[in-house]
Amino acid sequence: MQKLLMTCCLTGGALLLAPPDTLAQTDTASKATSDKKPVTKAQPVAEPPTTPSVTVAGERPTNRIDRQVYDVKSDVSSTNGTAADALNNVPSVAVDPDGSVTLRGSSNVQILVDGKPSAMLQGENRGAALQAMAADDIESVEVINNPGAQFGNEAGGGPILNLVMRRNRKPGGFATVNGNAGTAGRYNSAVNGTYNEGPWGFQGSANVRHDGRNSTAEVTRERLDPATGAFVPSSQSSVSRGLNDMAGVNGTVSYNLGTTDTLTGSANYSSRGNDQRSTDHYLNGATALIPASDYVRTTARSGDSKNFGWGGRYDHKGELPGETLKIDLRVSASENDSDSAYANDYLGDTQPDTRANQHSNNSVHIVDFTGDYERPLAGGSLKAGYKAATNTSSFDTLYTDIDTVTGAARVNMGRTNSYELEETTLALYGSYQMRLNDRWGALAGLRAEYTDMDIHQITGNVEAKNNYINYIPSFFATYKATETANMRFAYARRIRRPNANDLNPYVTYRDEFNVSSGNPNLKPTKTDSFEVGYETKMYGLETNLRGYYRRDTDAIVDYRTFIGNNVLLTTKQNGEGSHSSGLEFTVSGKLTPSLTLNTSGNLARSEQTTQDSTGALVTRTANSLSGRARLNYQYNAANQIQMALQMMGKTLSGQGYRSPNHTFNMSWRHTVTPQLSLVANVTDLFNTNKMETVVNSSTLRETSTRRFDGRVLYVGLSYRFGGASSSGESKDEPPRFGPGRGPGGPGGPGAPGGPSPDA
Repeated sequence: MQKLLMTCCLTGGALLLAPPDTLAQTDTASKATSDKKPVTKAQPVAEPPTTPSVTVAGERPTNRIDRQVYDVKSDVSSTNGTAADALNNVPSVAVDPDGSVTLRGSSNVQILVDGKPSAMLQGENRGAALQAMAADDIESVEVINNPGAQFGNEAGGGPILNLVMRRNRKPGGFATVNGNAGTAGRYNSAVNGTYNEGPWGFQGSANVRHDGRNSTAEVTRERLDPATGAFVPSSQSSVSRGLNDMAGVNGTVSYNLGTTDTLTGSANYSSRGNDQRSTDHYLNGATALIPASDYVRTTARSGDSKNFGWGGRYDHKGELPGETLKIDLRVSASENDSDSAYANDYLGDTQPDTRANQHSNNSVHIVDFTGDYERPLAGGSLKAGYKAATNTSSFDTLYTDIDTVTGAARVNMGRTNSYELEETTLALYGSYQMRLNDRWGALAGLRAEYTDMDIHQITGNVEAKNNYINYIPSFFATYKATETANMRFAYARRIRRPNANDLNPYVTYRDEFNVSSGNPNLKPTKTDSFEVGYETKMYGLETNLRGYYRRDTDAIVDYRTFIGNNVLLTTKQNGEGSHSSGLEFTVSGKLTPSLTLNTSGNLARSEQTTQDSTGALVTRTANSLSGRARLNYQYNAANQIQMALQMMGKTLSGQGYRSPNHTFNMSWRHTVTPQLSLVANVTDLFNTNKMETVVNSSTLRETSTRRFDGRVLYVGLSYRFGGASSSGESKDEPPRFGPGRGPGGPGGPGAPGGPSPDA
């Protein structure tokens, strides 16, 4: 059964309606929806309608000159899955249970919503936000491994995953309601609706979720005792429990001023709990100076997180074919509060028990104001734009030690921290694309970006300031090798600015074993990325093969060293450099009329050069194979079964690496009526998912393993009100995560000089 295309403005980067473009490769905010028709615009009474009719049957995203687009809207589990689940279905993307995202093994990934940054998807809040966001609100995911000139370098500056949110442009009213129940008391429910009449368009959704992942962890550590030269063992075992409540609401209103101008306003709000209960058991071996210890720490955490935003946009369609002007303002914020109560109970009489409390308040506020102008010029398309943005991050932690006899609280200055970072970015960019001949097309761009940073370490009374200008080129080309084959070439330079946590020099307490701090002396990482791709059809299957090479200068990596008896400090440093290369492939299509295959793989080699705790340079390499395979079987007109295997290869991380892991998921959809469907899915069926990191340096040998509530079952119902199905999928065709409609060379959709999919 087809599903309703819905819009969900979950962040300050809200989806905004725009007039159709006539050339491919406009800015992401408009191209995020370039495969779908615009809302039918109302015309003056005296004039005949001039807007094309709306058609939504079977149209899928297509690859473009600077990105790959993957269809996730019709995934069987989308009605009860999360955004993290949807991303895990995209080739070379991996999201672990903590919400950490990697692309081709790199964790330096930007996540945008409809082409714009959002506070909720930055910093440590990103993982929880992806777990709270409903997969059913996502139309497609754009993978931009080599971002062009129109993309800024905020939130990491690396490759981009752009979440294209759903929207329905059909006239009239439509709505869907989903309700799902899961194991261990989990549940989620959502309602989505849209109404378009005359010049007005209204869209919105509301959702609730009670979910989370309980975990267990084991850490074995051997640290060098400088006095004896021997390695001293210690261990930590942990149990963490906590399912949290989450809720969100959003809405968008658009008004067509006429045939050429559109105004759009949007707002959103979401919240989730931070409740958690955990127990950690520590065993510390004796050194030459300090005796062994054995104790248990219990933690009770509570609090809330809020995300909210609003936006406004003006779209103007000019007199020339393909001439457009877009002015966009987005404001978003993420605020997190938590209170933790710690209790350390020592076994024996080694030392007295201790109690402590910690209050944390962290926030991110983003104001993003952009403008983009595009017009035809000299047989091609010229595009130029600006960006003015501010990003204010604040961290306030108050740690108090509690007297176990009197109950009096005393501020622990060593674990109390207040810090702010104000970052202002001003940017101009320009790009030009054209079809050189019947086979070749090209897109070239240049971005100039000015960054001003003000650092306020309030606790330490330290002020710092930094500013710099970067010039960022990019180039893309396509070559139509045959009628069914297309080649792509790409080069882009990017920078990764250190984020607020990376720069904060204050030591932050994490647990009895671990503390962390930033490094205010970090330099931005410069990345040069090259890629060549070949796309064709073989035996009716769409195949894509891409080779890539990426080199980082001054790469920001983790650095670990001991600052006390078995207290490990994790900080950041600029490594000597790193590079990675690999071969990526995707194959998708029908094996039989009822069986569809989607598979992808990434054979990669990475190398990092860093300093160990003695200052010596150490080079580490890793060869890894990652991949996923998904089979969709249409048993009959009413039943569809999906099986998905995901494998993540070995990845380097500073002084260590993360071990490979894999998961297996299954889903089933049963069409009860044309409006009602039943969905059941189980994640990590064999309970194999785990996170294992290994560090092996001259002073530290450590293996850390975390396991989660991997096997989670959800069963739910989805009901659609109004109109015919509008998901863009045929009910008898299983979903795909491969790029749709095959390769396109110059003159085809998504190629420079070719028609836009909107045209």
